[in-house]
Amino acid sequence: MRNTQLSVLDDVEKIRSFDPENMYNRIFDFPEQMEEALKIASGWTVTPDDFPDIKNIVVIGMGGSAIGGDLVRSLLESKLLVPFQICRDYKLPEYVDDETLVVASSYSGNTEETLSALDDALQRKAMITALSTGGLMQDVAGLNDIPIMLLPTGLQPRAALGYSFVPLLVFMEKIGLIKDVGKNVEIAVKRLKELREKYIEDTPVLSNPAKRMAERMHKKIAVIYGGPNWTGVVALRWKGQICENGKNMAFYNQFPEACHNELVGWSQPIKEHKDHLMVVMLRDMDDPVKVRKRMNIVKDVIERQEIEVVDVHSMGDNALERMFSLIQLGDFTSYYLAILNEVDPTPVALIESLKKALAE
Repeated sequence: MRNTQLSVLDDVEKIRSFDPENMYNRIFDFPEQMEEALKIASGWTVTPDDFPDIKNIVVIGMGGSAIGGDLVRSLLESKLLVPFQICRDYKLPEYVDDETLVVASSYSGNTEETLSALDDALQRKAMITALSTGGLMQDVAGLNDIPIMLLPTGLQPRAALGYSFVPLLVFMEKIGLIKDVGKNVEIAVKRLKELREKYIEDTPVLSNPAKRMAERMHKKIAVIYGGPNWTGVVALRWKGQICENGKNMAFYNQFPEACHNELVGWSQPIKEHKDHLMVVMLRDMDDPVKVRKRMNIVKDVIERQEIEVVDVHSMGDNALERMFSLIQLGDFTSYYLAILNEVDPTPVALIESLKKALAE
C-alpha cells in the first residue's frame, strides 16, 4: 500500500494548488511548442552563403538555454564533419576564429556568461548568430548585424527547450549542414502527443509512469545515468529538471566514463545510505553493445547494495523521437516530484538570489 502522503498525486485539485504559474501546461504543451518553433524558424532568412567554409561550431549558453545546443550536438555528432562544442563559460575556447560558427543562445538575452562569450566572439571576428527573446543580446545583435532568431517570451528557460532546440536544428539545415529537419520534427511531435496521454494529471498513479517514477524518487537523491551518446545529455536534462522543478537534489553521469571512477563510490559503505538514494538508467536501442554490458554489470553492483535501480527505455523509430520520449518522461516526473515535495515547480529562488548577490 502506498503512503497516504503520496496520494496527493491522485488529487488534481491538490496538484494544481502547488502550481499557480502553470508549469504543468508548459510541460504538457511541449509538442505544440516544437511545432511553433519549427514554424518560426522556417522563416529565418539565412543561407549557406552567410556562413561559408565553417571549420568548427561553438554554441554558447548556460542552463536551459545551453541544453538545446547540447542535444543538437549529440544528435548530429555522427553526421557532422566539423567539430561541435558547447561553451558554458565567460570565454570561448582559444581555437575560435573567423572560420568558427558561434551560436549565442540566451532565452532571456541577459545571461552574464553568454553575453561575455558573445563579446569574445565579436573580438575574434567569428561568424555569429543568436537565439533569444530580446534583452541585451538583441541590442548587441542589432549593433553588429548579427542574424538573431527572436523567440516567444514568458517562459522559464528550461520550459523553452523547444525554442532552443528546433530553431538551432533548422538553422543547421538552412546553412547546408543537415537535411530533413521538418519531417523528423513532425514525426517526433506526433509521437510526443501520443506518449503524453500516459502522463496527464488526472491519470492515477497506478497507470501513470511519471507519477510512479516521482514516488520512487521522493525523499531520495537521484543519480541519472546515460550512455556516451545523446542519452548522456538527456541524463543531464533529467538532473536539471529534478533540481529546478522538483527542488530535489540529483546528479548525473555517462557510461563508460562512470566505470572508471564513480563506480567505486558504490562500494559497501554506500549501503548505509540506501534509503536515501535511487538510480535511473536511461537506455536506448542504439546503445553500443559494450556500453550496454557495462550498464548491466553496474546495475547489478548497485542493486547488491540494496539501492533501487530503474531502467527507462526510449520509445520511437528514430533518434529524435527516442530522445524526446525520455525528455518528456523526465519533465513530467520532475513536475510530480515538486508536488510530492509540496513546492511550486516554477520559481528558482536560489538562482535569483545568486544573481542578486553577483550584482552587488
